[in-house]
Amino acid sequence: MSDTEESTALTDTVTRFARTEIAPHVDAWDAAGEFPRTLYRRAAELGLLGLGYPEEYGGTPASYALRLPLWRALSRHGASGGVLASLFSHNIGLPPVVAHGSEAVRAEVVPPVLAGEQIAALAITEPGGGSDVAQLKTTARREGDEYVVNGEKVFITSGMRADWITVAVRTGEPGTKGAGGISMLLVPGHSAGLSRTRLDKMGWLCSDTAHLRFDNVRVHARYLLGEEGAGFRIIMGNFNGERFGLAASALGFAEACYDEALAWARQRKTFGAALVEHQVIRHKLMDMQMRIQSTAAWCEAVAAQADAGRTGAEWVAHICLLKNHATQTMQFCADQAVQILGGMGFMRGTVSERIYREVKVMMIGGGAEEIMKDLAARQLGV
Repeated sequence: MSDTEESTALTDTVTRFARTEIAPHVDAWDAAGEFPRTLYRRAAELGLLGLGYPEEYGGTPASYALRLPLWRALSRHGASGGVLASLFSHNIGLPPVVAHGSEAVRAEVVPPVLAGEQIAALAITEPGGGSDVAQLKTTARREGDEYVVNGEKVFITSGMRADWITVAVRTGEPGTKGAGGISMLLVPGHSAGLSRTRLDKMGWLCSDTAHLRFDNVRVHARYLLGEEGAGFRIIMGNFNGERFGLAASALGFAEACYDEALAWARQRKTFGAALVEHQVIRHKLMDMQMRIQSTAAWCEAVAAQADAGRTGAEWVAHICLLKNHATQTMQFCADQAVQILGGMGFMRGTVSERIYREVKVMMIGGGAEEIMKDLAARQLGV
């Protein structure tokens, strides 16, 4: 099967899954504040959770070009950032385990997560800061064969339900500062001394988001990922995949807004004519299309660069700028769609209203716009 055929087949599978098993239930899940854990199993059965992971752990190796239609179609047809954020939180929690965990730890952790039996999360952000990773304060003190973890993490996606939490900690001598003192530690969710508090949000209502507290949590040293002090580099590498996923998702959400706005404009009549017959509405729709098409082309270009192995400083810069461009496209399309829908766009139950509330977390999560611009400038030597 060619790459194009694989992409088409994946898009069809994901579209059916999103339309039948996500979209009809999103409003109820938002009201409940969560979605059923059975959705993980269903996504796993279709091979969606394992896309991009090694076969020996139950995954399916996949190029960036193949991951793009997964995120794009799920977002366009499922139209819920909350579902995507938690259902695929393993895509930011597991890569450090796969790349830097021991064979025994990988075999213990990865297969049940990809099978939808367990949930993985990533915990980096702290109450005192997010993007300034080098200043994090959560500590992990070595005592024999264990690390004793103390500190807090906040805004953690899947934090309430996660069975495995990949945590950024500060190791080494007390008082160690800067990037060199950061390590990555995998914390089992059942660990004594770990407490979780649910956080209420503006959007992503069905995604559990938690404030985590570590009070003398003991973690066996085998769960250290990589070497002590190597965590900062692991985190920075992990961000690239996360930002690409955010960009691809933002593209799909922008398309979802366009789809709803176009359908509304064709059936809604004002002053004796369908909305779409008014030039001002057609222009809004075309302004949306301009941004959608440019974002799609840039996503494809960045994916092609990654698949060709061109992932140096220039590619990192493009990932940062693409993430900004894609989320700005999402923001623009959500705003224009709500405007076209008028009063209905302000009502709960429309796709555009939900995405309008969700766009800000996409622009902040994974690296805020301002940080992305600065990082891109440094990568390009500006």
